[in-house]
Amino acid sequence: MVAQGFTVDLNKPLVFQVGHLGEEYEEWVHQPIVSKEGPRFFHSDFWEFLTLTRWWVVPVIWLPVSLWCISMSVSRGLSLPEIVPLIPLGIFIWTFIEYTLHRFLFHIKTKSYWGNTAHYLLHGCHHKHPMDHLRLVFPPTATAILCFPFWNLVKLFTTPAVTPALFGGGMLGYVMYDVTHYYLHHAQPTKAVTKNLKKYHLNHHFRIQDKGFGITSSLWDIVFGTLPTTKAPKREQ
Repeated sequence: MVAQGFTVDLNKPLVFQVGHLGEEYEEWVHQPIVSKEGPRFFHSDFWEFLTLTRWWVVPVIWLPVSLWCISMSVSRGLSLPEIVPLIPLGIFIWTFIEYTLHRFLFHIKTKSYWGNTAHYLLHGCHHKHPMDHLRLVFPPTATAILCFPFWNLVKLFTTPAVTPALFGGGMLGYVMYDVTHYYLHHAQPTKAVTKNLKKYHLNHHFRIQDKGFGITSSLWDIVFGTLPTTKAPKREQ
């Protein structure tokens, strides 16, 4: 299904075109088009709707879920002093998940028709259209689907009372991640910390796309040696 010398028509729905690029997909998807308005993905209005998410939908839906999970641990017998440290631990674990997913799944190299198509839907679209304001945060439907394996993973390693609070902390970390991600693309930070974080992330999009996989923090890039480095210019002899 890969077509030799295929050219993507940006005026037509993209999802089922990009697979035809084959090995050329990797280069194509990392040549960003900077526009707040993104392309159309599907002919179907229903499937198109499922790909569009405003940033505020993430906290509106998932913050209550996070709080509900934490309250479940209370009802299962955990005291407040036992619950409080589980929340930052969940956030911390999320930062590692954030880094791991971004580096090893979102940046997986593909060349088959369905591999390219799946990658474009998952993350390639964000690199091709990094300022698309309606496809920057994760759609709630996809997040809900992913909640099940993550819940069961936490459940595997913890007690029934601990699981909800730790998962709720991780969910809070996810909300912080997606809101931060949107902020870094579309806000104009005034504080040094957020200015540096914005520069750090935009470097990943526009300069060094195989480094800088952290969004909310550069911690795991430092730990695993994927921190972008700027080479000093050579001095003339």
